[in-house]
Amino acid sequence: MSGVVEAKLAELGLTLPEVVPPIAAYQPAVQSGVYVYTSGQLPMVEGKLPVTGKVGAEVTAEEAKDLARTCALNALAAVKSIVGDLDRIARVVKVVGFVASAPDFTGQPGVINGSSELLGEVLGDKGVHARSAVGVAVLPLDAPVEVEVQVELTEA
Repeated sequence: MSGVVEAKLAELGLTLPEVVPPIAAYQPAVQSGVYVYTSGQLPMVEGKLPVTGKVGAEVTAEEAKDLARTCALNALAAVKSIVGDLDRIARVVKVVGFVASAPDFTGQPGVINGSSELLGEVLGDKGVHARSAVGVAVLPLDAPVEVEVQVELTEA
């Protein structure tokens, strides 16, 4: 089923990827009531990380921002796997972004803007959300960025 949200993705030249399979003991997303919570989404593309390393060292802030966009796209795929139709998103409630940072890197908010901007482009006002952008020492598989998303759904 292709609705308004997926038409907007297509208009932006984006394709919703397959859900990234879990790399440990968890589900990509779960629903509780009218909310869907995604697990942390790595910037996987066709089953692999396009870049690894720390932002501010091996990875530039601009590269990391693009990777954060990929994380958000993967999060939308995880939401769709639960609800079947992205048009059921009433709003994005919260985004939490983790940036594997070199010790002197302080641009985490700019990196996670990649996720926030993508959600805004795709969902309009429904994509406006609360957010945390956190610097960490290391992420799974040496990923530069990881993003989790919480969305509220409309009634079925």
